[in-house]
Amino acid sequence: MADIRIVGTAHVSQKSVEEVRAAIEEFRPDVVAIELDPARFSALKKQARDPTVDDVLEVKNFNSLLVQWLLSYLQRKIGVDVGVEPGAEMKAAIAEAESRGIAIALVDRDLRLTLLRFWKSMGIIEKIKMVFALIYSIAEIDKGEEIDIESLKEQDVIDAVMEEFRRFSPNGARALIDERDAFIAHQLVLLKVQRPEGRILAVVGAGHRQGIMNYVEHPQTLPPFDTLAREPKSFPWAKIFGFAVTGLFAFLLAAIAFSGIGWMVLLYALLFWVIIHGVLAAVFTLIAGGHPYSALTCFGVAWMTSLNPLLHAGWFAAYVEAKVRKPPVSDFRKIYETESIREMTRIPLFKVVLVAALANLGSLIGTILYFIFVFPLLHIDPGVVISTGVHNMWTWATGWI
Repeated sequence: MADIRIVGTAHVSQKSVEEVRAAIEEFRPDVVAIELDPARFSALKKQARDPTVDDVLEVKNFNSLLVQWLLSYLQRKIGVDVGVEPGAEMKAAIAEAESRGIAIALVDRDLRLTLLRFWKSMGIIEKIKMVFALIYSIAEIDKGEEIDIESLKEQDVIDAVMEEFRRFSPNGARALIDERDAFIAHQLVLLKVQRPEGRILAVVGAGHRQGIMNYVEHPQTLPPFDTLAREPKSFPWAKIFGFAVTGLFAFLLAAIAFSGIGWMVLLYALLFWVIIHGVLAAVFTLIAGGHPYSALTCFGVAWMTSLNPLLHAGWFAAYVEAKVRKPPVSDFRKIYETESIREMTRIPLFKVVLVAALANLGSLIGTILYFIFVFPLLHIDPGVVISTGVHNMWTWATGWI
């Protein structure tokens, strides 16, 4: 059978660049398998078409895109600090293989699918922890916190980091690490079957090396390939929450209406819903650096979108922001080249995505605050109003039977 050698690298390490070149020289493989998907391969070789703002608006996956940009920024900052471009070892592997006429195999899963599975696999608490951890890590790097890159390739350090990540975000670790280990191993096993007498050199991140090796040595333990290559079908908690909010709001209005405390209270209950959602969505839009037109749009639609699980205020804000800012296609590449978060927030495309994410967050907070404070604002006793309203509704309904 084919001989497979796996080289574990740090993506921002000059030593890893040298190790990759040395491995190709010494091993003389027939195939160099690289931890890249076709899209990232094209991007690395400057052959990819940058997405337009319309592409971003159509996908609507704003939160996941923000996490991707922040992760990329963190990796790039580490690379700049140690004088190595992120992905340099992959570029070295590609250049060496091409110069020697060696076949190149792209063995990683599509990044968009990985991020989609990563984001959807996590619960709300994991997502919040992940965002705060990213922000904290970026703050540490921006203020000059030093990192020993080469130590990250040592197996005991890798094991400690992986274990910490699994405790921190078990579902995220499964999508980012375990599933990709299995996906890459599937590709290597396939190459092994296709080239039974060949030599395959796999260049992967150090954190994936052991997991991939275990699967390659014991292919019977691999999960079915189709379970790794399809979009996740997670339980629709967000839609259930949205429908629950709609039902609770309708029930609350009905209880007030049937309680006999007056139509003015019902009117104020509706008015507070509009104002609380509108103000918070608009304020968060402005916090994101959104245009006043975007904030005004949020104020106008937040009350309605918060009652429709299929719509989000941030979508409307992002559309208006894109029309006002008119982000050029070059913005997508600029986001991956910025040297500071402040510089990133000045890029129109980043602002569009940030506005969408924060506008949605403002509207969500508005929903929570409304149900907490609506009764104190109306100066009524919720127990009395709801019990009286339900009793009167029951009497009214049974009177028709």
